[in-house]
Amino acid sequence: MLPVPPPTFSFVSPVYQAEGLVAELVRRLVLVGEALGGSFEIVLVDDRSPDGSWARIQALAAGDPRVRGLRLSRNFGQHRAITAGLEQCRGEWVVVLDCDLQDQPEEIPALFAEAQRGYDLVLARRTARQDSWRKKLLSKLFYRVLSYLTETPQDPAVGNFGIYHRKVIDAVLAMRESLRYFPTMLRWVGFRAATVEVIHAERLAGPSSYTWSRLINLALDVMLAYSDKPLRLAVKLGLGISVGAFAMVLVTLVRYVLGHTWEPGYASIIISIWFFAGLVLSVLGMVGLYLGKTFEQVKNRPIYLLDGDTAVMPVVK
Repeated sequence: MLPVPPPTFSFVSPVYQAEGLVAELVRRLVLVGEALGGSFEIVLVDDRSPDGSWARIQALAAGDPRVRGLRLSRNFGQHRAITAGLEQCRGEWVVVLDCDLQDQPEEIPALFAEAQRGYDLVLARRTARQDSWRKKLLSKLFYRVLSYLTETPQDPAVGNFGIYHRKVIDAVLAMRESLRYFPTMLRWVGFRAATVEVIHAERLAGPSSYTWSRLINLALDVMLAYSDKPLRLAVKLGLGISVGAFAMVLVTLVRYVLGHTWEPGYASIIISIWFFAGLVLSVLGMVGLYLGKTFEQVKNRPIYLLDGDTAVMPVVK
């Protein structure tokens, strides 16, 4: 059997609690893929959704060979599911979009047209996010803090949605760290990038699977995984406390010369506590600089696991 040539486009979408949306997502992606003119595939990654999303994906794949489904062995999270889809897709140009149709497939031709001007990746910039005020507020706060910690501008209006050349995807997949956050990884690999403003649609069905606790945990993980600045700030804080202890010594000496004294033993105890607490915090911060970079990676666990025979329409390479 001759190898199947790779398609021009791959549409990759992580799927979670989208039983009522998957069919519409595929229908619209097929229309867009046919309008673009090249061959295409649709890769849907079921992140072990508790509803009937996987059954819908199987039915869609059975009816259209351009649809491929993957199912993870458990819920690994959106960004690891994206990694699974990226490793399985084969297109020269890869589009990543969410399954809730807030990322509208009809915007893909505009992204591709911009890429044809010589860009390796084109990011969709949402002009007006159709999310709750709480989610938008948390997102702005998260990206502002992340920009400060990573010393790289971060745009809260840009998410996963975009079109990426194969060399960009290969570069992202070469990053094997266990904590995955697709937008930040894209910024790290570089290449020639552009943005296109798109309309962010309202969610068609059901609430977002990202609860407040999940959003906060993701934010903390990303901040600690992609920046060692919090540890550097801990070192500076410790040194600052130690400097404050020395300043306390000077104040005590001045008071003694002027004839003003504290209760016997009070000053020495407080100064000792401040000094050694600051010294300990500094040392812990410096050790953390090394441990923070190696702790997760030395586990060397798989980024994700597939659930056995999950490729609904396997491709012969």
